Amino acid sequence: MNNRSILMIAVVFVAILSVFNSVYVVNQTERAVLLRFGAVNKADIPAGLHFRWIIAEEVKKFDGRILTLDTEPQRYFTLEKKPVIVDSFAKWRIADVAAFYKATSGDETTAMRILQERVNEGLRNQISRRDMHEVISGKRDELMEELTASLDRVMREAAGVHVIDVRVKRIDLPQEVSEDVYRRMASEREIEAKRYRAQGAELAAGIRADAERQALVIEANAYRDSERIRGDGDAKAANVYATAFGKDPEFYAFYRSLNAYRKVFAGKDDVIVIDPSSDFFKYLKKTEG
Repeated sequence: MNNRSILMIAVVFVAILSVFNSVYVVNQTERAVLLRFGAVNKADIPAGLHFRWIIAEEVKKFDGRILTLDTEPQRYFTLEKKPVIVDSFAKWRIADVAAFYKATSGDETTAMRILQERVNEGLRNQISRRDMHEVISGKRDELMEELTASLDRVMREAAGVHVIDVRVKRIDLPQEVSEDVYRRMASEREIEAKRYRAQGAELAAGIRADAERQALVIEANAYRDSERIRGDGDAKAANVYATAFGKDPEFYAFYRSLNAYRKVFAGKDDVIVIDPSSDFFKYLKKTEG
């Protein structure tokens, strides 16, 4: 093989290698920017197959998917100057490829650092304007929405990053604050429990008094009805006795004497001391009907 053949093979190899290196592919999950002599020549290259000048142009690719920034727990102070430890995370992705490259030189770690600083600053500002109850209560969603909107504006201008969402995973209280909060919560619950007990006792006393009043009314009405019925019965009995006595006074007297004998001599050991000539024995001494 002569020198000319070797030179031709080398030229063909270099040409093939040049063509191969001048072709690049941008995937659906990537964002890319084309640099010409280090300056941005074409931003936000669409997905697909593309060509470049291998000496003058360079392609930088970045992850175009939604990324997660998991920040370290930070200590913040509420409106009452009470400390809280907040553990949060942020969802973000590249919105402006050119701005992202200029701000971070295409370094994702740098973008994470910038975003974490902005998240910490935003949380500090938001929490410092709210009291403890607002931070840990349902108004926390409002806090997160305001923080997400403000961070999105800042990060779009600073690094071409779209902040999708910022959320708080956990809010803890320092040990010295937790004890005070627990004591206050216990005291508030004790006060509330005493209030409920007092209301229950008052209600029970009212129910008991009403029941006693109703019982007295029922007893009084029952006694009144019983006395009326008893009076009517006595009147009827007296009327019957009077009528019977009027029809045959002698038989009525005899009948009453028999009943008296039955009661007096009911027991074998009963003893009675009485004058035998008394009218009590009048019917016992009579031999005629």
